[in-house]
Amino acid sequence: MVAKLNEEVRSYLEHLRRLLDIEKQEEYRQIGEYLKNTPLHLRVKSGFSWFPLLIQETGYGLGDYPFVIVERTQHLEVEHAFQGGKQVRLFSGHNEIDWYINGTVHYVDKNHMNIYFFADDLPDWINDGKIGVDLLFDDRSYREMDAAIKEAIGDKNNRLAYLLNVCFGKQAPKQLKADKISHPYLNSSQLHAVQHVLNAEDLSIIHGPPGTGKTTTLVAAIVELSKKEKPILVTAPSNAATDHITLELGKEGLKVVRVGNLSRMDDQILPFTLEYLIASHSRASELNSYKKKADEMRRMASKYKRNFGKEERMQRDLLYKEARAISTEARLLEEYMIDDILQMADVITATPVGLQTKYLEGRRFSTVVMDEASQSLLPATLIPMLKADKLIMAGDPFQLPPTVKSMDAQKRGLQTTLMDICLKNIPESFSLLNVQYRMHEAIMEFSNRWFYENKLFAHPTIAQRSLGFSEDKFPPFLFIDTAGTGFEEQMNPESRSLFNEGEIGLVKQILSELLEVSKEGKIPSVAVIAPYREQVLKLQEELFSDTVFKQLFSIDTIDSFQGQERDVVIISLVRSNERGEIGFLQDYRRMNVAMTRAKKCLIMIGDSATLANDHYYQSLLEYVDEKGAYRSAWEYFRNGINSL
Repeated sequence: MVAKLNEEVRSYLEHLRRLLDIEKQEEYRQIGEYLKNTPLHLRVKSGFSWFPLLIQETGYGLGDYPFVIVERTQHLEVEHAFQGGKQVRLFSGHNEIDWYINGTVHYVDKNHMNIYFFADDLPDWINDGKIGVDLLFDDRSYREMDAAIKEAIGDKNNRLAYLLNVCFGKQAPKQLKADKISHPYLNSSQLHAVQHVLNAEDLSIIHGPPGTGKTTTLVAAIVELSKKEKPILVTAPSNAATDHITLELGKEGLKVVRVGNLSRMDDQILPFTLEYLIASHSRASELNSYKKKADEMRRMASKYKRNFGKEERMQRDLLYKEARAISTEARLLEEYMIDDILQMADVITATPVGLQTKYLEGRRFSTVVMDEASQSLLPATLIPMLKADKLIMAGDPFQLPPTVKSMDAQKRGLQTTLMDICLKNIPESFSLLNVQYRMHEAIMEFSNRWFYENKLFAHPTIAQRSLGFSEDKFPPFLFIDTAGTGFEEQMNPESRSLFNEGEIGLVKQILSELLEVSKEGKIPSVAVIAPYREQVLKLQEELFSDTVFKQLFSIDTIDSFQGQERDVVIISLVRSNERGEIGFLQDYRRMNVAMTRAKKCLIMIGDSATLANDHYYQSLLEYVDEKGAYRSAWEYFRNGINSL
């Protein structure tokens, strides 16, 4: 279908392009300038650098590009910012200015990192010790998003223009009449969502609130689609989310190919990677023969050290030249094998930026499926839309939004997702999953009222689930009020992040009591979460000194904990001040995520005097009173607050 982009939509995208540039400059300032002006020991402490490193393995991988696997040997307790797809700089502590090589993280697994380099060979100094790695500012994702916006604005892709017009309510989405399906494991709302996906000619959106089986439904829809078309393109905004949907699809017996970087490399995800599938290909032995010959040539060349004569230099150059010629043959064979693997796939999975690989260049797909679409920047969403005729999105616009570092860009709309726009303009394209299977109905009810128009129902099997002991102390829902205790928030001057020592002591008291009352029975799974990174670090420092606590409980930020669940969740809200300021607690979607992680018991700790100035939290406090879920912090200290 020939379509021209609506002028209002075009104007919006042009505005978005300007905001994207603002965000790019802010990230450059935060990362690029920080790394440039901060000493190594402070970079290590903040998690932006690893040093020193142990070289575990080197070699030549996909595309015959060199790689190195490094191990962090010190500062293992420091949280770091490295993840698959990030651009990094491997450097030598002997000469940090001149001895470095830039690469891309393939995956990070605990204290190990696999880095690929777009070069012929690794530098000689890599074996001289004192090796480190820095996180770099990476503009690749910005370049890809900007290119996608330009293509949309320039009407270079008629199908993309048509889909955008539909999303913005400028054209009505079209429906097909697919065959009716049945599924023994799907409830009626899940089955309706799958049928809506199959009936959609242009667009279908699965709205999955917490605990409603969004992934189960999406996988069922992809399985049904794969019976009529293949391969299907499936994408998610993060490597972790992409790995998760890859594994779930693999469990259904689909041939899934995971393209791009990974959140981890383990036995579960390995069978879906290109590396593994190439090694299992019928022509793998032929490829290995080429690579062994090239590797042998490189080894022979590397025997010549830095100080040698003219003849030795010529011999080394000839060996490297021969190695490169053999590598070219290997690369051509490998590209043929990859094309064969992709042609045979039922599903190809990748992040939006990960799609911009030469292996997928020029490929079009009947359908693109975007998981966690509510966490994807709109410009990033355009990248997979460039490759497909039909768009399926899944997510929840009332959970965590995309991360935007620039407050200016955030206020001016960069955080607004395509899913948000569709909810506003074409709500009829949404299929709401309305039965949740995670939490006691008292935990669910406030979010249900505030976000979901009371449309959710707790499944009868879990509606009244509880810990099964001491329900007077640990009911399904509890708010512990610190008003009047003097538990004031504080700021770390280095990180500019907030913490609340009084709430830390209260958390410790609650956990101790939980251990005490559950010692006769099974200890439930417990998570402590907080909106501020500094509070998390101080909670870990205080509580993890006790090995029992460290073994039994997890402590993390709300953002990092999304997608997880525990029997008991304790939320430390941190904010307590005379001004009534609550900062980014005003992002109610973040609080929705936090509150809906609990299955049997949710405990919130906060200062009602500070929170009550905000309409959302005032409504929450009214709900607390309605449910009889209020407790004063004074009740939790046998010897008084000053015993902390």
